[in-house]
This record gives sequence, structure tokens and C-alpha cells, in this order.
Amino acid sequence: MTVVLEGRDITQDYHVRGGMFGGAKTVRALKGVSFSVEKGKTLAIVGESGSGKSTLARIIALIDPPSGGELLIEGQPVNISHKRPGPVLRSKVQMVFQNPYGSLNPRQKVGSVLMEPLVINKPEIPAEERRLLAEAMLVKVGLGHEHFNRYPHMFSGGQRQRIAIARALMLNPSLLVLDEPVSALDLSVQAQVLNLLADLQEEFGLTYVFVSHDLSVVRYIADDVMVISQGEAVEQGTREAVFAHPAHPYTRQLFAATPETDVEAIRARVAKRQAARQASGVAR
Repeated sequence: MTVVLEGRDITQDYHVRGGMFGGAKTVRALKGVSFSVEKGKTLAIVGESGSGKSTLARIIALIDPPSGGELLIEGQPVNISHKRPGPVLRSKVQMVFQNPYGSLNPRQKVGSVLMEPLVINKPEIPAEERRLLAEAMLVKVGLGHEHFNRYPHMFSGGQRQRIAIARALMLNPSLLVLDEPVSALDLSVQAQVLNLLADLQEEFGLTYVFVSHDLSVVRYIADDVMVISQGEAVEQGTREAVFAHPAHPYTRQLFAATPETDVEAIRARVAKRQAARQASGVAR
């Protein structure tokens, strides 16, 4: 299988001011984290708040440069320490954030939100073609052409997250970084969005890095799992191996302390409800 993403000994240091006596100190948020993700697979990054998982997600998404180590995308080393990623590299990696309420510009209509990545990164595409591509992507994520000229406040949380996913896909990326993408949604909507992500991954051959603290969601969507504690990857393996036989004490502690939600049962109920609506001729 083709490796889409690889990290080699990724470190991240932050320089912070000292206490009442001033001065500065260095805090190491990531301590030599290594990993790889194959094409079409999902790597889940799991850990408590402050573990370093979102810091790593921002590095993978090319938002922040690492302090050390090497990041490779499709076999090519990435260096964003001194400049923003160019349009070619930018098109390969996109990020979906946790909060669908804060990740969309409330003053932009949905159509403009979706077309903006094309305007910035592919200005050669004519305006009418941009519109057609945006409308087609709305349909892909379960919305419709009629939503093109509406503002974000006119949508529910789940719909806004669908719009955020659609925007991330406009540049036809090979890798999506999903930072807690369903944690702000209620359980039934979580299942719908997870189903959508699974369908899109299959259709487009997408590779996912999925950051989450919800082990039930991870069990449902992940192929491989990396557990992070205090900036270190303490355990890595397939989903089946990590959940069935967690080797590190921190992993066992994390699993024991986290209540589980039956996402599979919710998914089945959502699918049954959608099938009933379709059978009765009611548009979704």
C-alpha cells in the first residue's frame, strides 16, 4: 500500500515566560513522535486534553511547523518553517475543525465559503465552473443546490459540519485532518456525520487523521490507533489490537476511565430512519 503520510521523530517546543521572576523556559509539547498512514486508511490519535494530539494535528495539517523531526506527504519531505505551503502542497492536505459554529465565516454565503479555496489556490478555474463544483460538492455531503445562497446561521450544527467537510474537499485533497469533528454534535448527528465520512473516504480514496477523545467513535472509524500521553506516543497498533489488548498502562487507564457510547447502534437507527423516509417518498 502507498504511504500518504509519515512522521519521523516529530517534536514541538514552546517558549513560555517564567513565573514571578520573569525569564523564559522551553516546554516540549511533542517528544519524538513517529507514525505512518497508508492511502485510504484512518489513523486515530487518542489522548486526554493537553496530551499533544491537537498540536500534532496542526503540524500534520501544515498550520504550524514542527521544532524538529521530519514530515513526509506522499513520500516528499515537507518544510513549512519559513513560508506558507504553496498551492500544490496546500491542495493535498485539508483540515476540518471541531467547532462547526466557529469555523465558517458568518458573513459569507455557503457558496462563497466553498468557492474560496478555488479562488485562492486555483484562480485559473472560471467563475461558473467554480459554482458548479461547489454545488456538486454540496450534494456529495448530503445538502442541496438550494443551500448555495444561504448563510451559515441558517443551518444546524450537523449541516454546518457537512459544509466544513465540503469546503475541505474542494481542492481534491489526498489527506484530511479531522480534529474532534463530531464532539460538538449530539449523538444521532454524530452517527450521520461519521457515516458521511466513511462514504466519502470510500468514494474518493481519502486518507484520514482523526483526532478524538471519544473511544467509541475511534472504535467505529479507525483502522489504526496512536495513543499520546504528555507528548509521547505510548502505544500504536491496529484498532483491533489496541482495543483488545492495550499494552501500556496509560492506554488501559484511558480506556477504563472513558464511558462508551454505542455508535454502531446509533448508526443502525439512523440508517433505518433514513430508509423509512426514502420509502415513504419524503425528501431528506
